Amino acid sequence: YLLCASGDFVKMYSAATEELVRAMRGHADLVTGLQLNPHNRLQLYSSSLDGSIKLWDFTDGILIKTFTVGYKLLALYALASSEDSVFVIIPKSGERDTFQLVSVKLTKTAGQDTEAKELSVVLEGVDASPKCTAFGREGEYVASVKEVHLQIYFFKRKQLNRFSVSATNTKGGNNLFTCVACHPKEDCIATGHGDGKIRLWRNFHHNKEYTFSTLHWHHDIVMDLAFSIEGTSLLSGGVESVLVQWHNGSDCKKDFLPRLGSAIEYISISSDGTLYCTSHTDNRITIINSNLRFSKSIQGLIKARDVKTGLVVDPRTKALVLNGEPGHLQFYCLQSDKQLYSLDIVQQEYIHQAGLNQADLVKVAFSAQGKWLATVEEREEETDLELQLKLWFFDEETQSFKLNTRISMPHEDHITAMCFRDMDELEDDSLILVTAGRDCLFKVWVMLEDTDPEAQQSLSWSCDFVGSYHNYQATNCCFSEDGSVLAVSFEETVTVWDSSTWDLKCTFCHPPGKIRNICFGRLTCSKYLIGATDHGFLCCWNLLSCALEWSAHLNVVVLQPDPLSEHIAAVSWLSKESSLFVFKPNEPRPICIQRNLCKEKIRFAAFVPRDVPETIGSEKYLWLRRSQLYFLTDTQELMTFSTKSPEERLTLSSKQLAVEESLPVTPFSLLLGKHRQQSQGDIDHGKVVRNHHEQDSPAVKELLHTPAHVLPSASFLCPIFINSLLISKEKKSAEEVADEVEMESEKAEDDSDEEKDVTEMEQEDIKPMELVGEITHKLSKSEEKELRKIRKMDYSWISAF
Repeated sequence: YLLCASGDFVKMYSAATEELVRAMRGHADLVTGLQLNPHNRLQLYSSSLDGSIKLWDFTDGILIKTFTVGYKLLALYALASSEDSVFVIIPKSGERDTFQLVSVKLTKTAGQDTEAKELSVVLEGVDASPKCTAFGREGEYVASVKEVHLQIYFFKRKQLNRFSVSATNTKGGNNLFTCVACHPKEDCIATGHGDGKIRLWRNFHHNKEYTFSTLHWHHDIVMDLAFSIEGTSLLSGGVESVLVQWHNGSDCKKDFLPRLGSAIEYISISSDGTLYCTSHTDNRITIINSNLRFSKSIQGLIKARDVKTGLVVDPRTKALVLNGEPGHLQFYCLQSDKQLYSLDIVQQEYIHQAGLNQADLVKVAFSAQGKWLATVEEREEETDLELQLKLWFFDEETQSFKLNTRISMPHEDHITAMCFRDMDELEDDSLILVTAGRDCLFKVWVMLEDTDPEAQQSLSWSCDFVGSYHNYQATNCCFSEDGSVLAVSFEETVTVWDSSTWDLKCTFCHPPGKIRNICFGRLTCSKYLIGATDHGFLCCWNLLSCALEWSAHLNVVVLQPDPLSEHIAAVSWLSKESSLFVFKPNEPRPICIQRNLCKEKIRFAAFVPRDVPETIGSEKYLWLRRSQLYFLTDTQELMTFSTKSPEERLTLSSKQLAVEESLPVTPFSLLLGKHRQQSQGDIDHGKVVRNHHEQDSPAVKELLHTPAHVLPSASFLCPIFINSLLISKEKKSAEEVADEVEMESEKAEDDSDEEKDVTEMEQEDIKPMELVGEITHKLSKSEEKELRKIRKMDYSWISAF
């Protein structure tokens, strides 16, 4: 298994299949450290900014114990030589940006929650990064680096040695320490530096007689270092996206694994030394064999350098589309938390070097059916701007987008907005693309058929109309739902154009302020146009009366309409917190207000249509019935509104494979305890009787919920499974009877399991149940039959009220 910290979760992946096996939740803040228990390799310690250390049985996902330390924990270290303590990095009380390495004693108490307040300081003035502190051979010493200083503390001798390097060398290189690793078998310390050099320190027991050798391949900062299990090789990684393996500390003997996608941030090695693992700045984990052969990649949402495209939904796959790798579009599947594929838009090799101006992807738009994709890429020098508008057509045969038209410099300045005319039924005949730019123009692009028989393709795009308004910069554009009207904002004015003749119909310029966002209403609210200004106003205009319908004082940064309903989501940013307002344009009062949505600024939002409308009990959240709303924050955290409880959301897909009750009976379902018997009376009423021993069988759950590759042997599971099919003869307690009011009496259930006709069974052998010292009244056969009918009646319709 591969265990990794992911937000406030601890996630466990299969190293063989890349699949997520389990997500363990218990921390209330970011998880900052993971360490296997040195005295029990099936247990895991985790630390968090919430100030707690948790001990997990990760094979079953069970939280064993919580130790409350009371400080923010920034790193965690566990040693075999320290039986009842671990080491953590915490902020120093009363001093800002000062941290210390402390030992925490984990007391053994009976309860699940205990306080761990017994701390002893080991090192002062350490770096907050877990990569800047490492423990040496058999835990004899600890080494820590910060800026230009290396300090080594020897536990037995209680001796502290300090070493320093000059901030820059004679050639102007950056000597600052960036990471440290200790040899597992020898007294050797490896340090990484800002200029790409690696120093191997020896004989550091003495302050003046120490020596170091230098390894140099990286051209920029060394991000992380790790020794192999036996210490025969050293792994290093940096911004070059190359894993370097140094053999025996020699500068001449090294191997490389290049093109890993993005800068290497962390390196880890499996306990048996057969697998290496690298974590990358783009939110990717790569599993590598010890012979430096690529094995697996665990890729979720790619963390781009900057998201400029916004959140766009692919109409074909319902995937989120946004910036991914440099120059690429990523198609991210929300259901599986995986990348579907990456589309290379710029089609140029990206050079990982700071200060270079390289082409970047800035705008994306899909046609209504997803057949066409428009992209804008730009490259800006000090005085020159290079722009390219590309139109891509989806090829059904290859199931990928192919470049159809490339237009150089479609505008003389930055393109600020782009949209297709959404007309589902007439898409190919009347497809129109509009771009708006800072050159004070908006342009209309249409498809033309190429009559040249020697042309490589029959369709291409060209400019059909150019519009402007008083030489103001065009900032936003959008079409109405039926495509008949185009709205373009020019700084503080919104203009409305007829899309068939391109005549200017009307303008709106109240209240003052530059227009930040505009959108049309949908369905019954299609006559309304919504706009948000940077002066903190949200306005609604009526297109039929050409008048302001209403306005609200709200600093809206994101305005997103739901394509399947009249609802519009507006996200405001005020007093360093984001709030959500959901409304219909014809009603100025919001349907839903969610204050303090998050502390970070929300940059983009998108409604993603659901495959099946969701049943929602709360009227407040009915707007989520047909679509789900997603947000992307400044730190590229993807967030969503959910109508499910946290427990339901945490259920893994592997745990949602239980056979539905409505499925037809098959031999396999009979074997797995989903057997149903129907009595004659039940057949008449179309009802199904469920047997007591079928409900929530632990053995069946174990079979269905546990991934196949981690199941124990069949000889172990078989006795448990067979025993689960046996019917207990013990009498039920009062609580058990109360919990099973919808179930029939135990005898009646046993009879229905053996005989199909319940009405022919004799009832004389059924003994009265004893309930808390009282004997219940014995019912007649007709009364029991009537009671069974009532119990089987479906009252679920009441929940709608």
